Formats: sequence, structure tokens, C-alpha cells
Amino acid sequence: MSTHALVARHVQAALDEAAGKSIGSDVVARCLLSEAIRLWRQERTQDDIAGELAAAINNLDEDEPLAFIRP
Repeated sequence: MSTHALVARHVQAALDEAAGKSIGSDVVARCLLSEAIRLWRQERTQDDIAGELAAAINNLDEDEPLAFIRP
């Protein structure tokens, strides 16, 4: 099992449990982002984390080529 599949399975379980408690997926997503940042802060600098988040933001549009290969 890939790392992504492992995490996706747990995220789906969290979403299912949250839905059963009338907690929206947006709230779950914000909590997941907070947890990701908490984990990154254990080993990464703020600038590195900001770069990671900026790269994710720059690649939000799945119909566009990845930002680092755009002209």
C-alpha cells in the first residue's frame, strides 16, 4: 500500500465519522491542514512550510500545467 493510499483511507474514515456528527468536510479539511502544519513544524522551517503551501496554491488548477513547468 502506498503512503498516499494509507493516508487517503484514514482521511475517508475521518470524513465518514465527521459526517455522522454533522461536521462538514470543509471543517475536516481545515483540521487536516492544521495537523499537517503541526507535523511540518517539527522538522521544517517556516520558510520551507510557506514554500510548500505556496507550491500547492500555485497548482490548484488541475487543468493548468504545473507551475514549475509553465512558460
